[in-house]
Amino acid sequence: MGCDGGTIPKRHELVKGPKKVEKVDKDAELVAQWNYCTLSQEILRRPIVACELGRLYNKDAVIEFLLDKSAEKALGKAASHIKSIKNVTELRLSDNPAWEGDRGNTKGDKHDDLQRARFICPVVGLEMNGRHRFCFLRCCGCVFSERALKEIKAEVCHTCGAAFQEDDVIVLNGTKEDVEVLKTRMEERRLRAKLEKVMEVFRPCPASAPEPIAKHQTARYWQLLRGLQ
Repeated sequence: MGCDGGTIPKRHELVKGPKKVEKVDKDAELVAQWNYCTLSQEILRRPIVACELGRLYNKDAVIEFLLDKSAEKALGKAASHIKSIKNVTELRLSDNPAWEGDRGNTKGDKHDDLQRARFICPVVGLEMNGRHRFCFLRCCGCVFSERALKEIKAEVCHTCGAAFQEDDVIVLNGTKEDVEVLKTRMEERRLRAKLEKVMEVFRPCPASAPEPIAKHQTARYWQLLRGLQ
């Protein structure tokens, strides 16, 4: 018998609240990451896009953000790395047949089924709910579980057959470490693209080229070079 004069209860036996609260907060965070747009905080609706850091957005929210950069939005920092619609990839997602979608109750109200994941891995059937790691391919937008990519090693997409490289694989809603790796890759990728533009402009003009064209080429070269600094 406990607390009958001979035993002293330990602290963890008396204080159990924080662990429960922590679990609820973690579950709520998972639901938010995988079901709501990072920018608008509205529920994700097709067309759904992902950025180079693996965050999920509604495409119309990204377009609105790009068209109205002057607006001071609390969540604008979450998309500050998105400079163009080319910086996001429209995702090709596989529907979960067990997802019940918009369900109506006896009062006629509707709510989204958040108990089950809306999408699944088309290869191994895992639900895309945050409990399993998922990735997408930048080259085609197809989405898979990380387990599928590891178990069925290939250099082409399992769904559409598009060829891809390791740099094309983006982890969705990854850890802080994942995001740091993806950020480094993104910066290197963008730097390479700028260098390629510079090299294209720096290509010598034919000797017969008119002087104004040569001057324009030189000016454009220095403009791009300053953009790299």
